[in-house]
Amino acid sequence: MSGRFSLSVPDLAPFFEQRHHELATLLQSEHLGVLGTTEDPVEIARLLGDPLGLYAYLVPEAYGGATTGRPVDLAYIDVRALVLVREALGQISAQADSIFAVQGLGTYPILLGGSQDLIAEVVPDVVRGRRLGAFALTEPEAGSDVASLRTVARKDGDAWVLDGEKTLISNVPIADHHVVFANADPSLGRKGITAFYVPKGAPGLTLEPLPMSAHPLGRLRLEGCRVPNEHVLGHVGAGFRIAMETLDAFRISVGAAANGMAARALTATIDHVKRRRQFGAPLADRQIVQAYLAEMATELDAARLLVARAAHRRDTTGERVTSLAAMGKMYATEAAQRIIDKAVQLHGGIGVLEGSEVERLYREIRPLRIYEGTTEIQKLVIAKALLG
Repeated sequence: MSGRFSLSVPDLAPFFEQRHHELATLLQSEHLGVLGTTEDPVEIARLLGDPLGLYAYLVPEAYGGATTGRPVDLAYIDVRALVLVREALGQISAQADSIFAVQGLGTYPILLGGSQDLIAEVVPDVVRGRRLGAFALTEPEAGSDVASLRTVARKDGDAWVLDGEKTLISNVPIADHHVVFANADPSLGRKGITAFYVPKGAPGLTLEPLPMSAHPLGRLRLEGCRVPNEHVLGHVGAGFRIAMETLDAFRISVGAAANGMAARALTATIDHVKRRRQFGAPLADRQIVQAYLAEMATELDAARLLVARAAHRRDTTGERVTSLAAMGKMYATEAAQRIIDKAVQLHGGIGVLEGSEVERLYREIRPLRIYEGTTEIQKLVIAKALLG
C-alpha cells in the first residue's frame, strides 16, 4: 500500500521529544513509498536496511544504531521511535512491518546477553539489512504457556546439542540467524530455559516455510543441532528472562502497527464515503455512516493514547511497563479489528473483493491480536497487576 498517511505525533506532543518529531517528518516523506512497490519479502527486508535505514532504530547508538538514550544501558531501545516506525509501516505495508519487528525480536536478545564478539559479528549487519533475525520461542505445544516448551538443550563438551521443534516463527526461512529458546534442565521448569544464537546452516537445523499471506512464516526442526558454548545468550537459565524482557520492549509497538492499519482503513473509508453516491447523495451524508466514522476515529485516538503512554513511561523511567504495555497492545489491536470491520462494512461489496485495500487490511490485522501475547493473555496480565 502507498499514498498519504499520518502519524500521531502532533496530537500527542507531550509524549514525544524533538527527535521523535524529526523522525515523524522523515517517515511521512515520500521515500517510504518504495515499500509499496514489491511483495518480495527478501527485497522488502533489504529496502528496510538500505536505503531506508529503519533497522537502525532497533539498535542502540553504541552499536551503530540510531537509538539514543541512557548511556549506561547498552541495550536501550527508544520505544517511542519504534512506535512511530511501526505506525508508519502499518499504514504502508504489513509485510514490511512484520519483517522490521521480527528483526528487532531476533536482535534484542543478542544485545541483552550476547558476548561483545557476537554483538560485533551480528549487529552491524543487522543495521545495514545484510542479516535478518528470527525469534524462535513458539512450539506446537507451547504458545502462551512459554514455560512448557519441550525443546531441550544438552551440554556436549564445549558445545550444546538442541533437539525439538519451533513453529509459527516469523522471518523463517529468510532469516540468517535465530534466537532459539530451549530448556537445559527440564526439571527446573522455566528456570532451565536458555537462549541460544543459532545461525542458518547450523548442523542439525532444518527450516520449513509455512503458508501465510501477510509475512514470511516457518518451522524450525532441531535434530542434534550443535551450537558452540559461546552462543549461549546470557547464561544457562537466563532464557525466560531474556524472552520476557524482549517481548516487553517490543509488545508496545504491536499496538502502534495496529494503529497504523486502523488509520489507513479510516482514511480509505472517508475517501470512499465522500465519493460513493447512493439514493442520490454521498454516503457521507447519511447519519449512520457519520456515526460509524465517529466511532472509528474515537477508538483510534484512544488506542494511540494508550500506546504513547506506555512507550513514554518505558523510555523515561527505564522500568518494565508490563501492565501498560498489555493495555496498549490489547486495546489497539482489538480496536483496529473493529475499525477495519466497519471499513469493510462501509465499502459494501467492494470491501470483500480479494485484493481491495480494506479486505487486505482485514486479513492483515488479525494476527496482531494473537502474536506477542494473545488478547486473553493481556487481560490476565492486566488483572494480575490490579489484584497484586
